[in-house]
Amino acid sequence: MPSLADLLTIESSASIFYSYARELALSQLFADLNSSVWDGEPKPTVGNAGLTLLVPTNKAVMALARKPHQGPPPKNENEDITISDEEFHKLSKENVQRWVEAHIIATFPLTFPAPTVTYDTVLQGKSVSFTSTQSNGEDEDWKTVTIEDGINILNMKQASNGILYLIDGAIDVE
Repeated sequence: MPSLADLLTIESSASIFYSYARELALSQLFADLNSSVWDGEPKPTVGNAGLTLLVPTNKAVMALARKPHQGPPPKNENEDITISDEEFHKLSKENVQRWVEAHIIATFPLTFPAPTVTYDTVLQGKSVSFTSTQSNGEDEDWKTVTIEDGINILNMKQASNGILYLIDGAIDVE
């Protein structure tokens, strides 16, 4: 069975998400859950179960008003702030880190009991709610679920180290 990294490599409609994720050390977990590489604090406890990835399609990422590396808009958009290239690179990497972490749940498998269940992401303080229109305890429950008020799960792919849900929106990091 392929790993999450393998699935992300061959899933062309998720290439933008994976290109952001590959910039980060945490992407090593997509290939090997026992990887000791981790940028965040603390490293999520995954155990032998696996990860759940909520992967936005390329179309969903392109539709974002602000791309993941840009982060939130400045408090005062009329203010002209100048930062060094080094500071810009550091902030961009932090923004990407937060965005990717908001799309990873260190729990597998997820269950979707009706009507709503919430799971913590690996982004500290961020949780994601799943609302199910029906739940019969079957493997296909993901088809009846919306995430965060309107994001739909388009597809599900099982991996050796978790599960990948392809979604039609992006998780808000705020």
